Amino acid sequence: MNLTTQQIFDKYNQGERNFSHSNLLDAEIIKTNLSGSNFSHSDLRQSRLGQTDFSHSNFSHADFSEAILWGATFNQSNLQQACFRDADLSNAHLMETNLKEANFVKAILSGVNLQRANLRNTIAIYADFRISSDFRTNLSHANLRNADLSYSFLSQALLYGVNLDGAKLCRAHLGKRNYNQSSLVTDLTRASLQGADLSYADLTGAILVGANLKGADLTGTILDGAILTDAIMPHGDVFTN
Repeated sequence: MNLTTQQIFDKYNQGERNFSHSNLLDAEIIKTNLSGSNFSHSDLRQSRLGQTDFSHSNFSHADFSEAILWGATFNQSNLQQACFRDADLSNAHLMETNLKEANFVKAILSGVNLQRANLRNTIAIYADFRISSDFRTNLSHANLRNADLSYSFLSQALLYGVNLDGAKLCRAHLGKRNYNQSSLVTDLTRASLQGADLSYADLTGAILVGANLKGADLTGTILDGAILTDAIMPHGDVFTN
């Protein structure tokens, strides 16, 4: 579907919500409300979608490669198998979204809110989840089961109760880092990391209180200063101070 952004705005205001297979390459949609829309299979590469409300929408199989989505809202939307390769989602809101099998390779997710989002089987190699100047990245209670987060930057993220069972976190950065003069630590309290690959990952100073690391690969993992109180270790034993 080849519609201009103005045509989409006009149709939306007339009650139309189906814009699937739209060609919006290099489009600019800023500070607009398009909630409840269907943009499945749409081409949104290199688009600029800052602070637009797309909550309760369908973007399954959409391509957001190299798009700028600063502060955009996708709460409770369907983004299954969407591609965000090299996209900038700084401070975006994706609470309770379906992001199964989405591609976040080299994406910027600083300050993004992914609380209770479903990111199962997501590919996020070299993705940047660090805090932004305004918000702390929130992945609490998110489902990242079997996700590939190798080489990703998760320093200072909120990962309370996250499901990372079977996830690949090889050489990921989850350790304490000074960023924007902040000394916040990565919070993995009660996270599930059963069978996760944490080989050579940096967890310096991370909070792993009550975390489940049963079967996890900790080969070369840096745990200097990490808080492991009541954590279940790879062989099933409970860590005690």
